[in-house]
Amino acid sequence: MTWAKELEELRHREALAEQMGGEAKVARQHGRGKMDARARLAALVDEGSFREIGKIAGTASYDSNGNLTGVLPAPFLFGKALIEGRPVVATADDFTIRGGAADAGIKRKMVQAERMAHELKLPMIRMIDGTGGGGSVKTLEQIGATYIPAVPGWGDVVTNLDTVPVVALALGPTAGLGAARIVASHYSIMVRGLSQIFAAGPAVVDGLGENYKGSDDHQQAKEELGGSDIHTRNGVVDDEVASEAEAFARARHFLSFMPEHVGQLARRSHCTDPAGRREEALLSLVPREDKAVYSMRRCMNMVFDQGTVFEIGKNWGRTAITALARLDGWPVCVVASDPSYLGGSWDAKTSEKVERFVKLADQFRLPIVHLVDNPGFMIGREAEMAGTIRYGVQAMNAIYRATVPLASIVMRRAYGIAGSAMSNAERFQYRYCWPSGDWGSLPIAGGLEVAYKSELEAADDPAAELEAIKARLDKVTSPFRSAERFNVEDIIDPRDTRPLLCEFAQLAWRKLASER
Repeated sequence: MTWAKELEELRHREALAEQMGGEAKVARQHGRGKMDARARLAALVDEGSFREIGKIAGTASYDSNGNLTGVLPAPFLFGKALIEGRPVVATADDFTIRGGAADAGIKRKMVQAERMAHELKLPMIRMIDGTGGGGSVKTLEQIGATYIPAVPGWGDVVTNLDTVPVVALALGPTAGLGAARIVASHYSIMVRGLSQIFAAGPAVVDGLGENYKGSDDHQQAKEELGGSDIHTRNGVVDDEVASEAEAFARARHFLSFMPEHVGQLARRSHCTDPAGRREEALLSLVPREDKAVYSMRRCMNMVFDQGTVFEIGKNWGRTAITALARLDGWPVCVVASDPSYLGGSWDAKTSEKVERFVKLADQFRLPIVHLVDNPGFMIGREAEMAGTIRYGVQAMNAIYRATVPLASIVMRRAYGIAGSAMSNAERFQYRYCWPSGDWGSLPIAGGLEVAYKSELEAADDPAAELEAIKARLDKVTSPFRSAERFNVEDIIDPRDTRPLLCEFAQLAWRKLASER
């Protein structure tokens, strides 16, 4: 006597699950330019590594004799997989089954997936395509009552944010709980033209008087309400990509910098880029004209290991560049001023972005490198209306609270409170300054005519007197005067930046290893 009959039934049920929402609905999914959930899982993880959990769960139908006649699978798939040989929890919504709505699902599957991640200390990847919430209004009639909203297992979502790296990929229109699951992550991606995010979709918003429901082009309505042009520029989502394949590649790349969980150290990669490489172009990178701009991204590509700079949040908070990178194979988090946008002045969104990124670095124990050219917080009425100083101080507080090693390279300006947020001045200052350094409580040009008002009014030739004052102050503001008083630790040849930062990375990771 064997259990062959039962195994035959198991294989039959598995085959029904693999049909997802049925041939027609799967074809419709592909016709929209979208991969189906199973294809996404196969494309994201190492080949053949996905082991599904709860595959045959769903809503079954039986005939009068109790024989199985069909199964509607749950619209949520999850399991254990490998990415670059490292274990992860991989999940995917199945839009072919009631648009991924929870009224067709089994809540415990999603709860178990989230719980698996933090209890086994595995990175969590969510591929989200649908609402994932309470279903349609019509569902209420079927239930026979309404209910006070609650999200089963949300406590596990919160725990994961404190425990393991969480990556979320928006791969279709996502609303309600689906949108919340995207935002509750450490790194999030949208596919341009394919994914949209809303608290509620166009038809619901139309009830508030905004004309989306009546749009001739439903896709355009979704884009106008919650497309990537909106959410990758307001900071809801980190990055946009052109295709699902690119989204999978970026998710894998992000995880390559991360440890598998809080308490584990990230891994050093093999590096063939010499730590002692000195780039001649760095010597002339910063212009002598104080208002002239230059490319900070070009600097980063010269300083960090070649080909390792992985920028995050490029389209929002644009006066600061945030990126993951490597120095002699060691992973680091990079915060860098961008003088080509708003002169590098931190506005409210930039401050919010820096705060979030510094917290990520501290949580996952990645050293921070800060490339500084900061003329201060953005000023003016719009900046005041946006609450810039509050967000700026929160960014500064994050830097002061961070306990991972931090190195600053002051390339040019460091003014005011924003300039002082380059590092925690009450700790050892691992800091180098370029000869182009220019710093102070406020820019000289902004206060010179006010400070010397009486002298200028008394002068026979105010213009000549102003030039004479500027010439005197040019000598006083020399970075070498600051170095004389040890207000800056070292002024370096810009070409030595990479070797010195590689040395920092080695010492930083030595310290982090001692914490274990």
